[in-house]
Amino acid sequence: QTLSNWVIEAAHAWLPPLWEYMKQSLLQRDIILCDETTVQVLKEPGKPAQSKSYMWLYRSGHDGPPVVLYEYQPSREGKHPQRFLQGFSGFLQTDAYAGYNQVADVTHVGCFSHCRREFTEAVKAAGGPGKSPKALEGKAFCDELFEWERRFRPLSFAERYEHRQTYVVPHLEAFLGWAHETKEQVLPKTRLGRAVHYCINQWSSLTNFLLDGRLEIDNNSSERSIKPYVIARKNFLFNITPRGAEASALTVSMIESAKANGLKNISSISLRIYPMQPAATSTISCLGQRPCRTTAVWVANRTTEPASPAARSSGWFFL
Repeated sequence: QTLSNWVIEAAHAWLPPLWEYMKQSLLQRDIILCDETTVQVLKEPGKPAQSKSYMWLYRSGHDGPPVVLYEYQPSREGKHPQRFLQGFSGFLQTDAYAGYNQVADVTHVGCFSHCRREFTEAVKAAGGPGKSPKALEGKAFCDELFEWERRFRPLSFAERYEHRQTYVVPHLEAFLGWAHETKEQVLPKTRLGRAVHYCINQWSSLTNFLLDGRLEIDNNSSERSIKPYVIARKNFLFNITPRGAEASALTVSMIESAKANGLKNISSISLRIYPMQPAATSTISCLGQRPCRTTAVWVANRTTEPASPAARSSGWFFL
């Protein structure tokens, strides 16, 4: 309990200004990817202890140094990303969760990994590849798209855009024609029917990755960024209070942003105490002694090895 309180108090005392700075930087980007996952908070006001709360993830795309931010909210309502993303007007890449539709003035970009997953589940539900040729055909269309993307990965973003127009657009046109034809042949409530309807209903957002070579065909980057929290949740199980969940969001934002910027040898985030520094961000009691000002700094490792130029330029070292 004491150690938890230390982390909570340190996070709330020092990290909010940095988190807010990173948020404003993120909102100025052209691309933002989002995801969300559940978290249990035992003492959320107005909610039973067994209810679900949510940790939302917002991260940048291929348009600058990576920024990865977590935000705790008591629900999955669309008003939360709507509020967080106020002022953003670029590409918003998500899964097909309807809550993101409340975000206005953005270009919604879908996730072909989710589309392929629908056809994969249809193949499994039918009993295997030989039991549902149509489901296998849908999955094959998706697999070929990902194969094209694998081939384009070494290219520049401009070259990837041009190659997509040449090779991917005709394939997508054939895929959509197949989907409309198959829709008339299957029942809508079957697993294959649901996969086909998902494909058609989400087609506009699914194909918006063609608009910019920096966009990915899927939302896997945000899913990878939220996975460390999902794994950690299996160990800590729950937060007692919303303040604790907010502290988790602040600290994990710093750690995952550092990792995304290539600081793979990071051993800790250290809060060093500098008495009465002019650039201070917070004033606290230093171990029961006189008040002092604090500044958050990253510790790449516990040696005297200097930070790389790339790490310095990314903006994650603070003194």
